Amino acid sequence: MPGLIRGVARTAVVAGTATAVSNRVSRRQAGRWAQHDDQQQPQAAAPAPAPTPPAPPGDDMSNKIDQLKQLGDLKAQGVLTEEEFAAEKRKILG
Repeated sequence: MPGLIRGVARTAVVAGTATAVSNRVSRRQAGRWAQHDDQQQPQAAAPAPAPTPPAPPGDDMSNKIDQLKQLGDLKAQGVLTEEEFAAEKRKILG
């Protein structure tokens, strides 16, 4: 009987140790993955929009209006800030 209890106790200790180690490894990996995700989020941000090309000389008013509409859409979508919108608008209107 003492041999049986000793065997059961040893199995319990081994199983408990294995569970503790497994949990610690899982927590460490989860922390690393969270840290990895945090580092990649700024890179995943939308790239800055390409500046609107300057209007060619002799541009008619309909092209300017189209460009202003596109700028307005970008501003409405939140791609352009108020300052960027105003600067691009000045470039188009001259």
